[in-house]
Amino acid sequence: MSVSAQRRKPVPFDSSYYQTYPKLITGRVFFSQKYTSLRLRNTDNNRMLHYQPNNALNAGVGVTYGILTLNVGVPLRFVDPDNKDKGKTRSLDLQSHIYARKWVGDIFGQFYKGYYLRPKGKAAAPDEAYYTRPDLKVQMIGGALYRLFNSRQFSYRAAFLQNEWQKKSAGSFLLGGEVYYGTIRGDSALVPSEYADVFPQQDVRKARFWEVGPGAGYAYTWVLKKHFFLTGSATVNGDLSFIKEFEEDNTSRTRVTFSPNLIFRAVVGYNSDRWTANISWFGNRVSVGSATDDYRYIVSTGNYRLTVAKRFNPKGILRKRLRNAEEKLPIISTEGK
Repeated sequence: MSVSAQRRKPVPFDSSYYQTYPKLITGRVFFSQKYTSLRLRNTDNNRMLHYQPNNALNAGVGVTYGILTLNVGVPLRFVDPDNKDKGKTRSLDLQSHIYARKWVGDIFGQFYKGYYLRPKGKAAAPDEAYYTRPDLKVQMIGGALYRLFNSRQFSYRAAFLQNEWQKKSAGSFLLGGEVYYGTIRGDSALVPSEYADVFPQQDVRKARFWEVGPGAGYAYTWVLKKHFFLTGSATVNGDLSFIKEFEEDNTSRTRVTFSPNLIFRAVVGYNSDRWTANISWFGNRVSVGSATDDYRYIVSTGNYRLTVAKRFNPKGILRKRLRNAEEKLPIISTEGK
């Protein structure tokens, strides 16, 4: 039998816990805001510098069919009245979240230039609302992969892809790992001169790091009256962190440290046979130790999203073309047992 004609065996799940819609198209509209922020933390006195990108709220549309999902959005920069005071951010933010039946994965490609310091007025000149750093760059690539142990009763897709419906409460343990590589750099010291006496790395202008390590966690969806739900998921990772810091006089220091990291997901919403709506928050916190014991870099990546979606039957020529595509490239069957 040819490869194109083969069908994969159905992945078993308990249909009394969640319903799948393998032959329906899920269409959605959404508002979202991605971010990759940087915190410089003095662990000795718990002082913090928080650099935030000037990202706009996005509005978009998307579609899911089988294992394929496509979302397209455009920025709404007129929403934030303080937008111009925060400087300009140039960014390429690639976040891909894969929700297979037994696996959940995250892929990151973060390329940001241009930040401002929060809160308003901190370290800013008298005639400026925010302290801005158009030269500050944060770049990070990497990913995480975790095994979902209770895929028979728990569905990530119901909350995040809207192409399934979790009808009963259930949860699952997660086990896996992550790996990252990144750089943080500016044309001058990362710490504003006003705070040079507060932070021990006041002369550092660049840091390069990579991390790798295992992680474990738990995910749970609580369902009320079949339709209302709250999903929470968290994985804690223990990474081995390698960092090299460069100071303004081009001297450098290298150190190997242990870094506890966190990936979390939270969704609250309504789900039914056709319609679903929810508010979600995905966050990834990567903590990198410095060349001294009392200083850390914290890169936080995430996405806030409001989604309204509907499932519908493809008709006419669209239905025919989808069937032809399935025959050439079979999708994973989601029929239950």
